[in-house]
Amino acid sequence: MPDNTSNISTIKGLEQGRAKFAYEYADGISSGLKGKFRSHVKSFPMMVKGNGLGAAIAFLFSKKDNEMGVYKLVGDSIVGWLKEDEKYKDYEIKELSDLKSLSKGIIEIDSTHYRALTIEILAFFGWLKRFAEGLA
Repeated sequence: MPDNTSNISTIKGLEQGRAKFAYEYADGISSGLKGKFRSHVKSFPMMVKGNGLGAAIAFLFSKKDNEMGVYKLVGDSIVGWLKEDEKYKDYEIKELSDLKSLSKGIIEIDSTHYRALTIEILAFFGWLKRFAEGLA
């Protein structure tokens, strides 16, 4: 019978990492932007589910300079999380420095990695949404 304790601790560690990064990121948003940030973070997962990850990221990229930079903050949270321990390499994104490189990377990866990346970003937003609401 396989030993599942290492799998469980890996999953627990990943969840704790997501939670820690999401908390620190949401806590670092300036008080004047917390309400708008919370609103955008709450709506982003539905945008991904309705339009796909690529379209949602392209939307953030197209709006990155609008609304006092809140869209950029949402995009930067994704980039920051994926850069944490170079997780983006798990999805075969060659380079990740900003929202533009993430957009480029998404259109170059295969469908298996695209789905896995979508699941990862939605899991991250589960934590980010909770903390954005709690810290607003």
